[in-house]
Amino acid sequence: MIRNTTPLALALMLAIPAYAQTAAPAPAPVPSAAERNAIVNAELPADQAALKSHVMFLASDAMKGREAGSPEFNIAAQYVASQFYAAGLKPAGDDGGYLQGVPLVNYKLEAPGTMAVTRRKGQPVALEFGKDFISSPNPETPNYTVTAPVVFVGYGIVGEGRDDYKGVNVKGKVVAFFGGAPESMPSEVGAHFSGAGAKSEIAARHGAIGYITLESPRTAKQRPFAVLANFATRARFTWGNADGTGHITAPGVPSLGTVSMAGGARLFDGARQKWEAVLKAAEADNAVFKAEALATSVTVAAKTALTPVQSYNVAGLIPGSDPTLSKEVVVLSAHLDHIGVGRPDKTGDTINNGALDDAVGIASLIEEAKRFKTAGTKPRRSILFLAVTAEEKGLIGSDYFANHPTVPAENIVADVNLDMPIITYKFQDIVVYGAGHSTLGPIVERAGKAIGVPLSDDPLPGENIFVRSDHYNFVRKGVPSVFLWPGAGGPGRAAIDDFMKNHYHQPSDEVGQLPAIDWESGVRFVDVNYRIAREIADGDQRPVWNKGDFFGLTYNGPGAK
Repeated sequence: MIRNTTPLALALMLAIPAYAQTAAPAPAPVPSAAERNAIVNAELPADQAALKSHVMFLASDAMKGREAGSPEFNIAAQYVASQFYAAGLKPAGDDGGYLQGVPLVNYKLEAPGTMAVTRRKGQPVALEFGKDFISSPNPETPNYTVTAPVVFVGYGIVGEGRDDYKGVNVKGKVVAFFGGAPESMPSEVGAHFSGAGAKSEIAARHGAIGYITLESPRTAKQRPFAVLANFATRARFTWGNADGTGHITAPGVPSLGTVSMAGGARLFDGARQKWEAVLKAAEADNAVFKAEALATSVTVAAKTALTPVQSYNVAGLIPGSDPTLSKEVVVLSAHLDHIGVGRPDKTGDTINNGALDDAVGIASLIEEAKRFKTAGTKPRRSILFLAVTAEEKGLIGSDYFANHPTVPAENIVADVNLDMPIITYKFQDIVVYGAGHSTLGPIVERAGKAIGVPLSDDPLPGENIFVRSDHYNFVRKGVPSVFLWPGAGGPGRAAIDDFMKNHYHQPSDEVGQLPAIDWESGVRFVDVNYRIAREIADGDQRPVWNKGDFFGLTYNGPGAK
């Protein structure tokens, strides 16, 4: 799972996660080598041993953390392809194979860019990099200069009863908006709007040519501007266009940078609204702003260095048995990559093995495929098993697939995503992100009841989990999607807190170092996901968005009213 993607953290996927700043159980003592071997080699029933065997390989030190684009990731991809073959899946990648090539692009600022603000009939005033602003690299246009008037549009949100663009014309202009979203919004909708991607889409629909993110008193508490500045030149990733440039969410509408509260005063020079009053209003949980064409224009310039990196998704298909419904495809997804080799922990270990994040998800995907193979009847709809790359770099592999599907895009009817199931305890409930948005909700509820577990609320509210895994890219294409986690009931709360504090994106996310993985719970997790996929695949009706649902209406998904 990618790190927290609050607005000002979008450029900082590798920054310290919020979890590390919160209280949680102390880590257990580090097991000795003999203790680790005893844990790894413990005998298990066949179904549990099968699940564990995949994790042992994928999360071994030999895989060096499966960083997207690395030779070790490629080995892991070939392993998954071989398991898909053994499970009887048909190749669904490129050129009759299981692999879909994903042209990643590593991009970063070549040097600090420049930004100048000019008041009408005035002289340009240069802002100071790192104090007043930080530039954004632009993989789509690596060497760019933009000069345009600035329009303030509050949070930059249109939807859920808000229109932050009301009364202004932004065509051919740069919009400036605060990061984040009002707390009055439903959590998953607020998570969607908290990301700059959704806001750039809105800006594009209104004719803007770029956007600036404004620091506010609220976002400054989450990520101080000085922290952002320290990471401004760090490399980021996207997928590549055919011409070798990098994809951005809203083509032609790039991020032009982030402006600090100090720099914002320059943008608002001569504005009807005083910057101090706007900042004061921004302190409120559910602030509403008046859009305004400011009295200033900006000139922004930056150069971006691009480096191509090749990686792969892995795709295998079970063709459906129904003459009509077999054209429709249910996607089951999980991410194969992790974060690779990093700084040594207190034991000197540098390999971030990613056992729970997300080797267990991939293992579950493989074992689900085997269940379909051994089932007495074939599914009516086709099922695509998809192991994606570069989730940890910003959901890139799934975004590439969503934009370049290996099956007809209009035939994809649902996505069920498996990411980082924490199975160090016997879960008593399940959390299903996205369940309330479509007819998938009753399906997942029935699947949970079938194994004796109810649906429960998000155990990590405020962490924007809904937009932090691969199902979100299917949602953005109008496909009803869900993402499952074991819940926080019973021992779950303490287990989740322990993992997030002491093991998430750390070398200790490894078989033998984690608190003992409960492989029986892993099998139950496979079971509930199989039941969900089976019911979707065999249902008479394809999943649809609930009437009036925000995501269905926003992305014109099938069944949106």
